[in-house]
Amino acid sequence: MATEHAIKSALSLRSVTVELGDGDSKVRPLDHVDFEVASGEFVGVVGPSGAGKSSLLAVAGALLQADSGTVEVLGQDLSKIGRSQGKLAKFRLRNIGFVFQSGNLIPALNSADQLRLVNKLSGGPTSFDPLPLLDAVGMAHKAKNLPGQLSGGERQRVGIARAFVTNPGLLLVDEPTSALDRSRSQQIVALLAEQSHERGVATIMVTHDHDVIGHCDRVVEMVDGRLSAFETNVAASAH
Repeated sequence: MATEHAIKSALSLRSVTVELGDGDSKVRPLDHVDFEVASGEFVGVVGPSGAGKSSLLAVAGALLQADSGTVEVLGQDLSKIGRSQGKLAKFRLRNIGFVFQSGNLIPALNSADQLRLVNKLSGGPTSFDPLPLLDAVGMAHKAKNLPGQLSGGERQRVGIARAFVTNPGLLLVDEPTSALDRSRSQQIVALLAEQSHERGVATIMVTHDHDVIGHCDRVVEMVDGRLSAFETNVAASAH
């Protein structure tokens, strides 16, 4: 199991609260949340719509600032990273990977160039070769294909490869199977788990698809802005 060789918490949320709205309309998508994910651990997050799952990803990904509590990514307190001069954006680009619904690829770029762009934006090496990453997700043979020439599952595979370009310590995955059939959904989530374990990346996957959570090391449930254990030994019970 991946957690046996995990040596530190890549993500740590301590009593994190997010408030939105004013007065009587104020809501708390995150309500004193405590949450830790270790390096190399693949964690699923389930729960009803509006429960706070998207806010959890936004806070973990340095896209939304918590109103109270502490958020640490790879040992760095996000509140202490200067927001001026794009320091937080640079930290996010270099250390946090994102996988969105349907891959979220740029229509005018082929598969290889999707990865080259991220490498360039993050200040990666000029000698960067996208083919090994594409090969790792079974997409090297589609390196020159545009997104419109790929199936939904293939676009997700390219999106996964792109997320690993910067060797992030934290990977955030939002509903990766929403546009896929059951067979492709299983393949994509199995691939995410495999790559996360092999690369020692802490991965959080938000999903409504309970058919795929057997690939997770553990699963938590979010309801009304609070997290709780969803099921123990999920991966073991699925096999």
